[in-house]
Amino acid sequence: MAQAYTPGLTITKSTILRKDRILPLKGEVVVKVGDKVTADDNVAKTDLPGDVIAINIGNKLGVPPSDVLSKMQKKEGEKIKKDEPLAISKSFFGFFKNIVKSPITGTVENISSITGQVLLREPPVPITVKAFIDGVVSKVYENEGVQIENKSAYIQGIFGIGGEITGEIKVLVDGPDAELLPEQIDTSCKDKIIVGGSMVRLPAIKKAIQVNAKGIVIGGIDDQDLKDLLGYDIGVAITGHEEIGLTLVLTEGFGPIKMAAKTYEILKEFEGYKTSMHGKTQIRAGVMRPEIIIPIPFKEEELKAKEKEISGLKIGSIIRIIREPHFGEIFKVTGLPEELVVVESETKVRVLTAKMEDGIEITVPRANVEAIED
Repeated sequence: MAQAYTPGLTITKSTILRKDRILPLKGEVVVKVGDKVTADDNVAKTDLPGDVIAINIGNKLGVPPSDVLSKMQKKEGEKIKKDEPLAISKSFFGFFKNIVKSPITGTVENISSITGQVLLREPPVPITVKAFIDGVVSKVYENEGVQIENKSAYIQGIFGIGGEITGEIKVLVDGPDAELLPEQIDTSCKDKIIVGGSMVRLPAIKKAIQVNAKGIVIGGIDDQDLKDLLGYDIGVAITGHEEIGLTLVLTEGFGPIKMAAKTYEILKEFEGYKTSMHGKTQIRAGVMRPEIIIPIPFKEEELKAKEKEISGLKIGSIIRIIREPHFGEIFKVTGLPEELVVVESETKVRVLTAKMEDGIEITVPRANVEAIED
């Protein structure tokens, strides 16, 4: 029997998590298998090549390209300081000198006798990769990075902006349907990941930035507020590189949407726990979701659990509707009929039936839902 793939979000109080932490290019891994690490520990490092600056020495000295090499004061591979003579041309029996000084501190990368150009490279930029989560190093990818394992409460969001952060969870609302208001945010939120309910508006986000909160977890946001916050429309892109002063993760979508009760309950239960979070989101070509990771105590033998397999929908599965008119609402699957059904667009699709807690039952195309995986 054919089975349609249904995208899913993981929301769970306890899972064995494995995260790869990889350098952008080959470098040095500074930890070994079995090492315990915290989120802020460096696990790998490398040097990014500096920018290249091109200078046409032939033009500046007024000599043909073939003469450039003889005018150079530095050879390929030699270091040079800013304003140090790079090339000198003498004229009128040596009484007059035309000097080209280096605009940067760096290295002479290349000297061309064909074009008369000299390439200078700025110093390399050292970068490090942090562990991001507390855990144990389970694998080392030589010269590339590591895999870190831990046991965590784990929540995937729908959408996010902002980079990787760590901070303690602080819940500011009494329930998953409550809006996060500016007056609820004060100096006690400094360095915290603050949790709201159904909605956050621009004034509350600005207040959170003002008090130096690390992040916000919320059900939804108005798309105009998001545009005003960023100063531009997001479009279809990878997010997570925005520098707005905090990281924002939406658990449900856009507009005022009640946070899923399970999500809120997990965040409430682990209030005060150190948490790692990022807003990286990619919709196309390899889905990437924002993540909220709350490390919890574990024994190392627990980390031997197998990777969880992706399963299809079944009776009792919890789903979120991702199309109107029930966008963002949570249902439980009550039926998975095999026969195709003609919908409003006059196309035949496979559907499911689902019920809300209040008893409302609907029939919806399977393509319009995503599973919430434990």
